[in-house]
Amino acid sequence: MPSSHPIVGVWYARIFGAPFEYHMLTFHQDGTMTQSNPPAGNKTGSDSIGMGPWRARGTKVHAKFVEVTASHHTHQFMSRGEITLVLTLAGDTFAGSAQACFYDEHNNLVGGPTHEKVQGWRVTLDKPTPYTPPSGSPVRR
Repeated sequence: MPSSHPIVGVWYARIFGAPFEYHMLTFHQDGTMTQSNPPAGNKTGSDSIGMGPWRARGTKVHAKFVEVTASHHTHQFMSRGEITLVLTLAGDTFAGSAQACFYDEHNNLVGGPTHEKVQGWRVTLDKPTPYTPPSGSPVRR
């Protein structure tokens, strides 16, 4: 049952190779999840919040979220992204992979599949959440 699984909660995640690598993921007790990252992180379009299901077996979690992207310039539909995650939990961290596919309004594949690595850290009240800048990027404060 998802309600007793350790993935339930809020996570700060890094999906390497995504247009903007930093994401917030929430895994809900009912087997659904939400994903968010800044709309300004994508140079060509603005992504909606991602939503989808998850399921787990032991420390392995399979999840999928769907997001919609609109053009910054035309304000029209660009694509529907379907991102599948396979994560392995280790305490308050996870590591795994992401596969992203993007579809047009007629369900034609227009991007991907891409395969990326994923890292995540649980957000807690009692300690700071780790920050890992992209390699080669200056740290901005």
